Amino acid sequence: MGKVAAAVKVMPQNPEIDLDELQDRLESSLPEGAKINGVERDDVAFGLVALIPTVIVPDDAGGTEAVEEAFSTVEGVESVDVQNVGRI
Repeated sequence: MGKVAAAVKVMPQNPEIDLDELQDRLESSLPEGAKINGVERDDVAFGLVALIPTVIVPDDAGGTEAVEEAFSTVEGVESVDVQNVGRI
């Protein structure tokens, strides 16, 4: 069984959101078998900073849909967008 790595851009609802807390909430929302392997921060505009976690999921887990759904339900998340996907 292989694994898939996906860079997922997570936009917070506003610039005042504590990104460290948001990152913790994202990690705790992950479906079983998925894990975060590093998080980058991307300055968007007007003080808004997006989180871009690299998520590792099993290849048989149906891709990144479960992770996208989990992230979109986290408090403080405005949008979730998969930036890049590849097999590892």
